[in-house]
Amino acid sequence: MVEFAHFKNEAGRHAFTMSPQKWIRETNAIGIISKSGKYGGGTFARSDIAFEFASWINPEFKLYLIKEFERLKRNETYQEKIEWHANRLLSKLNYVVHTDAMQ
Repeated sequence: MVEFAHFKNEAGRHAFTMSPQKWIRETNAIGIISKSGKYGGGTFARSDIAFEFASWINPEFKLYLIKEFERLKRNETYQEKIEWHANRLLSKLNYVVHTDAMQ
């Protein structure tokens, strides 16, 4: 964590400034891009980095992410159950059709 020692030492000083471009340059950050300019400029990050940052900034957003994840997992589980029951029904139906054809 050598790259953070400089920031930690400088952070309490009045002249200390931090920008996304400075952070990226000095820490060799991966997954974050910062562009200057009025049009097309801004700071962009991979979704996992952006979600973590937004969760840190806004606890309401973090709660929303957690609730949404739980909802998606419930739906996924429900879909898997439906598929399992449908596959089981189809194999029973297939069995009945084949055994009736043999008689």
